[in-house]
Amino acid sequence: MSESMNKKVLADLVSEKLSITKKQSTEIIDVVLEEIAVALKEGKKVDLAGFGSFSVKERSARTGFNPLTKESIQIEASRGVGFKPAKALKDLVK
Repeated sequence: MSESMNKKVLADLVSEKLSITKKQSTEIIDVVLEEIAVALKEGKKVDLAGFGSFSVKERSARTGFNPLTKESIQIEASRGVGFKPAKALKDLVK
């Protein structure tokens, strides 16, 4: 179970299932991923029914510490991407 799926493998599967060229399937995947990224950059939530939802998570500024020196440091506020799987996906993986 250590195998992983990358974009090339996904493009091969999409091209097979849809009877299109690998170049076309790669272009489709690129467009979908780009649009998801643009929506997240704009702070929008992306819901993919049956799969899950991507959203932007705001992290407030906080005080942390350097584990080597134990010195206190200020960590700036930042934004990150969160993913919440849909129930259908959770059930499929169980």
